[in-house]
Order: sequence, then structure tokens, then C-alpha cells
Amino acid sequence: MNKVDIQKAAEILRAGGLIALPTETVYGLGADARNETAIRRIFAAKERPFDHPLIVHLADFSQVPAWAREVPPAAIQLANAFWPGPLTMILKKQPHVLDIVTGNQDTIGLRIPCHPVAQAVLQEFGHGIAAPSANKFTHISPTTADAVHEELGAKVDLILDGGECDVGLESTIVDLSGKMPVILRPGMINAEAIEKVIEQPVKSEQSEIHFVRVPGTHHVHYAPVTPSILLDSNNIPAFLQSLRADDLPAAVITHSKLVLPDLKKIHHVNLPEEPQAYAHDLYRTLRALDNLRFQCIVIESVPPEPCWDAIRDRLNKASGRRV
Repeated sequence: MNKVDIQKAAEILRAGGLIALPTETVYGLGADARNETAIRRIFAAKERPFDHPLIVHLADFSQVPAWAREVPPAAIQLANAFWPGPLTMILKKQPHVLDIVTGNQDTIGLRIPCHPVAQAVLQEFGHGIAAPSANKFTHISPTTADAVHEELGAKVDLILDGGECDVGLESTIVDLSGKMPVILRPGMINAEAIEKVIEQPVKSEQSEIHFVRVPGTHHVHYAPVTPSILLDSNNIPAFLQSLRADDLPAAVITHSKLVLPDLKKIHHVNLPEEPQAYAHDLYRTLRALDNLRFQCIVIESVPPEPCWDAIRDRLNKASGRRV
């Protein structure tokens, strides 16, 4: 990515435009977080409800006090351990922060991404960038520039191509605005890693209660258009056998050495058994299968271990399961 592209991106942001930029998690749809008109363009482009708050991306920790009026010791500890990186912290917001950014809540989500392109734009722009995932509401998050084109097209003034995202799943969101830290959205930085840094217990709360606290908590999210079914390993062969022969082919995503029935109308994708590699490939695989228009996508459930928590959350939502 050359300096001219970075400068152009910053100019578009200053003029109230929208850019798509890569982060280590997924591609974000960015606008000046201080510009309400620009923020409204994000919601319109994504067809996103206004009660879903946005995450503000910053260049470095020195910018945090401009957005958060309270920065508890745990936030400083986590920033030292995981920023820049795939962790979002919910903190009490400064009074000037736009209500449209926070979903009319008294808190704000802040993150410092580590992708070099995102960092270059943030440094050049010099202010916070509100940047939810660059896709339509509830759709699969994009992990490549081509996927952004596919999702939003001309609704974006500039798409910066930074290659494929390294992590492939959205950031962990931890709420530090109350008495006890709470994970509101699991990510690849899990509760165990957070507890080790702050040396206190962390709760997990991933359901919609009264109002939407953070993005990505709708019970259908990160979802392909193709009906998706999440099944335990031992139920998949019988389900495939039950499909009618005259229907469209079905796609199957596994991660284990599961033996499938020898059926001609089955398209099988075997993802890695290691969670980081699985996460990296998941959205790209779901998007590719969705474009092939199968009758359904059958997904093998993942192991119960904590290192799979974020993936399990995304698969539950992709298949429409309430968490």
C-alpha cells in the first residue's frame, strides 16, 4: 500500500466519506467518528439498525482519554498486553462522543488494530475512525477486498486492499465499564488470556438483554444466505443420507476425520483442526460456498474447549441458533 493511497483515504474521511480498510480481524467500513453525517452513511450502506453501536478505532493508547472518561487499571493492563490487536474494550464515554456511535449508551467500544494499512490510515488521519465490518447487516464479514466489493460495491468511496485478514474473526469485546469485567463477544483472545493479565475473574454474557450492548450479538449474524445447519459429528452422515436425490447439492464443512457417505451430491470442505487456522479460513469458506448456491451448508460442531469459543459463537449465529 503506497503513501498516496493512505493520504487519499485520510482526505476522504475528512470530507465525510466512507473507506473500507483491512484490519487483522476483518475489513472495516470506516468513517470519521466525530462526523454524524458520515456515521449515518455507515448505517445506510450496511442497512444496520441504529441501536447497534460502533467500535471506534484509534492509532495508539494516547488517544483513549479523548474518547473515554474513565480508564480503569484493567484497561491499561490489557492495552499493554494486547494492543495493537484484536481486542475491543468497552469504557465510559466522554460527553462529546456522538450518541449515534454508541447506540445512545453511556459507553464506547475502543480498539487499536495492528494491521499496517489500518495503522497507516489512523496515523495519517489523526482521529478516531468508526469502523464496523464492511458488509451488510447480519451477512458474513469480509476478510478480503474482493468480498467488500461484493458486499457494498459503490457505496464505499475507497476500498484499500491489504490482502487477506490474518485473524479472520471479529475482535473480542470486553466490558470494563462496570464492577466486573465481562466478555460481551468472544474472540480469539479468550477469557483465560484476559484473566491471566488482569488477575481477576471475567464473566461471559453473550445474549441480547433488553438492548444491544455491542455489535455482533443478534442471534442471526455472520450468516450466509444459504440455509446453514450446525450438527454434531455423529449426526451428519444420517442427515446427508436423508437429503432428497433430486434436490440441489449440499455443502459440508468439517474439521475432523469424519467419514461421510459416498454421495454424488455432496461438496465437502475440510477446514483445519487447529482453531487459529480454522478461524482464518471460516468466513472465506462460507462466502465461497454461499456463492455456489447449494441447498444447504452443513457444518460440523467444533470442540467444547475455550480456544474454540469465538468460532462456536460465530457458527451458532451463522446457523441462526440463539446463544
